[in-house]
Amino acid sequence: MRIYICLIATALVCACAPLIQPSAPSETTLPFFGSGYPSDGDPCRRLGESAETIDYLDHTADLVGCPVNLSTLDEFALNTGATEVFRQDGFVVYSVPTGQ
Repeated sequence: MRIYICLIATALVCACAPLIQPSAPSETTLPFFGSGYPSDGDPCRRLGESAETIDYLDHTADLVGCPVNLSTLDEFALNTGATEVFRQDGFVVYSVPTGQ
């Protein structure tokens, strides 16, 4: 009986996982938007224009912020061709080429 309860609980958690969106970063002035980068639900998010980001915005790249403690930062940079541009408030900000 316990195994059935565990299986049902696991199925419910898995069914709800796609509905869970990354929470808005707290304690930062970085202008995050979107629901994940490069895909919805991913922990990194795009950044818009602000005093902190204006010098790094470019029509040929996305500006993306990732939590500094993300275990896959190196993999993210390698897979996307991202270049780190600065760190602020516990986030690493990358310029990610868009291929234009």
